[in-house]
Formats: sequence, structure tokens, C-alpha cells
Amino acid sequence: MDLFNNLALGFGVAFTAQNLMYAFIGCFLGTVIGVLPGIGPLATIAMLLPATYALPPVAALIMLAGIYYGAQYGGSTTAILVNLPGESSSVVTTIDGYQMARNGRAGPALAAAGLGSFFAGCVGTLILAAFAAPLTELAFKFGPAEYFSLMILGLIGAVVLASGSLLKAIAMIVLGLLLGMVGTDVNSGVARFSMDIPELTDGIGFIVIAMGVFGYGEIISNLGKHESEREVFTANVTGLMPTKEDFRRMVPAVLRGTALGSLLGILPGGGAVMAAFAAYTLEKKTKLEPGEVPFGKGNIRGVAAPESANNAGSQTSFIPLLTLGIPPNAVMALMVGAMTIHNIQPGPQVMTSNPELFWGLIASMWIGNLMLVILNLPLIGIWIKLLSVPYRWLFPSIVLFCAIGVYSTNNNTFDIWMVAIFGVIGYIFIKLGTEPAPLLLGFILGPMMEEYLRRALLLSRGDWSVFVTRPLSASLLAAAVLLLVIVLMPSVKSKREEAFVDD
Repeated sequence: MDLFNNLALGFGVAFTAQNLMYAFIGCFLGTVIGVLPGIGPLATIAMLLPATYALPPVAALIMLAGIYYGAQYGGSTTAILVNLPGESSSVVTTIDGYQMARNGRAGPALAAAGLGSFFAGCVGTLILAAFAAPLTELAFKFGPAEYFSLMILGLIGAVVLASGSLLKAIAMIVLGLLLGMVGTDVNSGVARFSMDIPELTDGIGFIVIAMGVFGYGEIISNLGKHESEREVFTANVTGLMPTKEDFRRMVPAVLRGTALGSLLGILPGGGAVMAAFAAYTLEKKTKLEPGEVPFGKGNIRGVAAPESANNAGSQTSFIPLLTLGIPPNAVMALMVGAMTIHNIQPGPQVMTSNPELFWGLIASMWIGNLMLVILNLPLIGIWIKLLSVPYRWLFPSIVLFCAIGVYSTNNNTFDIWMVAIFGVIGYIFIKLGTEPAPLLLGFILGPMMEEYLRRALLLSRGDWSVFVTRPLSASLLAAAVLLLVIVLMPSVKSKREEAFVDD
């Protein structure tokens, strides 16, 4: 009964004209930011943080939250249409979403992403409202050893996820881990692998690698072909909404993605990103129906599941922030900044000392998710029109937007040169037939794995057995080993290679 009373209080706060307006501004900005490659919610919230000084605390947080989960919606648009992940959690969407667009099914892919995101967002918000307190207890049980083991499991999951040979997938992950080590060592303050280049002391930006490998790499590949062979797949776009068959396949994938995303969003370390990868891995493990398109060739489940997972993850990542005061990712760290600007101490006391803020923010997420569907579904036709632009005009625009997005994050021309270098590397990956998604997961998880490994060993005074003596850590490592053994079994390996036969 308390839950209904609290939600009634929250909707009373969220339904004021001022808060509805700021929810809409946040959702709209988030969608635009997601669509524009290279400009993520992190950079935007950082830029808008000073502007929230003048706003009431509830309105400020509602707007910033709208930007965050709105970007999860918008990020799928460019991932599907032009193979550019607008947001880090949309990387997996490019694998099947872009192939659907190539096959003239960009409309159903965008609709699947939008509808899956809406359902997952609503469920994620419901979980946030109902289970915030008990789910926080689960997060309490995770120490550095458990996080390290969880990330090992995530990386082995990425090996399973990658199409093509296992050797190439492992090589991509190792390369990602090595790239993640470039920069200043947190403990000693010494620059590592920076080759005396001052710009590399802060490390390589995620946006730089994602834009280069996915965006510029694809453009170089297309420009290397004769005009008649180029990826101009717009003439045969058919239908803007998924068919009955699509819906039948989408629904279980959306449910699985939502469940995974809701769980992984609570855990620190890029929950939405990890959730998207895990959801895609799970779908690949699910048997294909007769006549169903293989994964990596334009399977609608490969769009619906990760998009549902990253949206559910983005909603439940508010749980540790609002109940513990612990930001699970960089965007949530900025939300902590926004709360402290307004003299609100993030943590368990927010729920009791400031219930209008806590429940008003939760209620605004339901309203925001509805706004996003109303905003996004009618725009599908407009986004499709983008594909009818001749490629000779489209590719300079993509290059320009990427360059602007990359430059705006650090105001540094060096990053633009780095994108060009990674573009060439991305082109080489295309020629070698390797899947770059595991590289990005390795790059994201690498620095966090190192930090948790060091912290665990520091707390255990250098005793490596801490990873197997703690039950939760041991069970996660056991799951990782089991997954690796299953994948390396000759019968599974041969079936996996059959499933991922390259064109």
C-alpha cells in the first residue's frame, strides 16, 4: 500500500506543468544527442550541469535523467541506419540493425528498438520503484573480487558473442584490453604506453575508437568499392512497422533483454553496456527457428534484445545512486554532482528526507518513456528518408558530424587525427573479417578490471585466493570457466562455426 501512496505522491510532483516541460526537454535533447554520432549523454550532461543551478532540484534531475535514458533510444537510430553507434550501449545494435537496414528493413528495426526500449524502460522503472531497497542489498554483497570475476565472465561472454573464429574474437578482446591501458596509472600517477605524446596521458577516448572503427572504417570500405557495389540500400525500403512474425519473435527477446538489463543495471561498471552485450549473447544461444535470419545477417531479435537490455539497465542504474549514493557509471556520477549542487546528499536518506524528489523522479521516468515513444515512432519515416540521400553527400556529412562530435568532447584536434587512424584500423578489420564489438567491450572493461583486481589484492594483502574463497566471486568464475569449456567443446565449436559462416 505504501508503494501506491508513494507513486501517487510522485505522479503529483511529475505532472506539474514545469516538471512535464523539463521531462520533455530532457527526452528531446537525449534523442537528438543519441542520433548525433559522437555526442553522448555524458558530454551533454556535463555541459548542462551549470545550467541546472537556476532550476528547482526536482526539475533539474528530471531533465538530466531524461537526457540519459533518451540517449539510449536515440543511439539506436544511427547504429541501425549508418552503422554508427550513437551511444556506447548501441554498439551491439549495429551488428544486426545495420544488416536489417541493408536488407530494406530499417523501419521494422527502428520500431523494434523503440517498442523494446519503451517496454524495458517501463519495467525498469517499476523495478526501481518496487525493489530499490532489497536490490541494493545484492549490490552490497559485491566487493572488488566479485566485480573482477563478473567482468571476466563478461569478457568470456564477448568471445561467445563474436561472429567468426574464436581466435579472432580473443585477439580483439586482448587488443581492447591493451588499448584500455594507455594513459596515466591511477596508483602511481605514471603515464603508460603514451609514447611521450601529451594527449595520450589521459588515455584514448571511447568515442574516438567507436567512431573510427565503426563509422570511418565503414566509409573507407564503401569508398574502396565501385559505385555500383556501394552500400546504397535505400531504394528497397519496405514497410515501416514489424510484421506479425517479427512481433512473435521480438516479444520473448524483449522479455529476456529486459530481465537481464534490470539485473545488470544495478551493478557498477557500465551496466547498460554490459547488459546489451549479455542480452545479445543470450539470444545467440537461443535456437533459431526454421526460416529465421541468422544472427549477424539482420535478425530482429538481435536489435530488440540489446535495446531492451540497455534501457532497462539505464533505469535500474538509478537504484544504487538513489538508495546508496553510489554512482554505478560516469553519467550517474554527474547526477551525484547535480544533487550536491542543490544541497541534496545522495544516499538512503533521500527516500525519507526528500520523498518528493525520489518518487517524483521515478514517476517522471514513466512519463518520459511514453514521451520517447510518441517522439520516436512517428520520426521513423523521417529517419528512413536520410537513407535516400545520395552516398556522395551522405558520407561527407557523417565524417563532418563525427569530427564535430569527437572535437566537442575535449576541444582537441588530436582526437580527430586519432579517429582517422582508427578508421584505417576499422577498414583493416573489415578486410580481415573480424568483429570489432569485443574490442570495444575489452576497452571499456579493461581499466575497471585492473582497478578492481588491484583493490581486491590490496584488501587481501596480495593473496590471490580471495577470488575463489569468496562464494559469489567463485561462482562467477566457475560460470566463466563453464561457458569457456562449453564453447571449446568440439561439437559446440563446429555448430558455432556453421552458425557464423561469413559471406
